[in-house]
Amino acid sequence: MLDQTLASSMPAPPSEAEATASEPSKTLVGIAYHHLRRDIIEGRLAPGAKLRVEHLKDSYGVGAGTLREALALLVSDALVVTQGQRGFHVKPISMADFQDITKTRILLECEALRQSIQFGDDIWESRVVAAFHRLDRAQERLAANPSERFNEWEDRNREYHQALISGCQSPWVQHFLGILNQQAERYRRLTVTRQPIPRDLHAEHQAILDATLNRDADGACKVLAEHINLTYEAIKQLPATLFDA
Repeated sequence: MLDQTLASSMPAPPSEAEATASEPSKTLVGIAYHHLRRDIIEGRLAPGAKLRVEHLKDSYGVGAGTLREALALLVSDALVVTQGQRGFHVKPISMADFQDITKTRILLECEALRQSIQFGDDIWESRVVAAFHRLDRAQERLAANPSERFNEWEDRNREYHQALISGCQSPWVQHFLGILNQQAERYRRLTVTRQPIPRDLHAEHQAILDATLNRDADGACKVLAEHINLTYEAIKQLPATLFDA
C-alpha cells in the first residue's frame, strides 16, 4: 500500500521526446560551464571581474538562461561569487585565501596519500610511476617554453597528484581535493613566468615518488607537505598589487 502511494506521488519519467528535447539545454550548460571555468582558472576572466550575463552570452554563444545556470554551477565550485543584487563576479584572490587553501590541501592530501600507501596495490603503484614519467617529460618542455607549455604541465601535474591519492578509500576526500586543486591552479599560474623563488620541481616530485613506493607514509607526507607549502612561499614573494587583500 505504501509503495503504491509513493509510486502515485512520484512524477512520471520523461517521454523519449521530452528527454531528447532537454538534452541540448544540458549540453549547452555543460559547455558554457567548462569554458567559463577554464577562462577563470587561466585568468582570462580576471579575479574580481563582474560577469555581465548580457555581454557574456554573446561571447560564449549561449542564451542568458543557459549562462546563468553555468554561473550557478561555478558558484558551487567557489570560482564565482554572488553579491546580493549586484550579480555574479569572479572570486577574488588573496594571500589569506591561498593560505587557507594550502593548509586545507595539506591536511586532506596527506591523509589521502597515507590511505593510498596503506591500501594501494601494484596497479596503483604502476599508475603513480606512469604519471610521474609523463610529468617529468612535461617538466622538461615547460623549462624550455614556460608560457606555451604551462597548460600541458598543469595537466600532467594534476594527473600525478591524482594518481598518488587514487588509492584513498574516501570519495569525499578526493572530491574536496579536486575543488582545492582547481582553486590552487589559479595561484600556481601566477608563478609560471615570474619564478619568484628557485625550485627543483623534478627533485620535489621524485622525493614524493620514492617515499611513496617505499611505503614510507610519514616520509611521503612530509615531503608532500613541503612541496605544497613551497608554492605558498613562492606566491608570498609576488607583488602585493596582484592580490585583493
